[in-house]
Amino acid sequence: MVMKVYSPEFKADAVALYVNNPGRTIRSVADDLGVNHETLRNWISAHRARQREQAGEAPAAVPQSAPVGSPDVLEKENKQLRARIRELETERDILRRAAKYFAGETNW
Repeated sequence: MVMKVYSPEFKADAVALYVNNPGRTIRSVADDLGVNHETLRNWISAHRARQREQAGEAPAAVPQSAPVGSPDVLEKENKQLRARIRELETERDILRRAAKYFAGETNW
């Protein structure tokens, strides 16, 4: 079997696609991108290890008992919405790159 070499940008985009969408599995993201799920899992593990090294400690979670209109709940919702926007932008960028790549391969 031929070992594929992926660019750092592709790896970062693949990891971002998985990390920014908590409802998806590694296998589903890997299948969508045409990558082995174990390869993607290794990229995600490396990404998380780099984050732990850089951050040190994770920020405290927002308490669940906060009232609906409180600033904490609104801030949490804003954070989730921003993550969703990042995910959609990442997906769009991956599709644009793929379209450029495949458009360059045609020899009609």
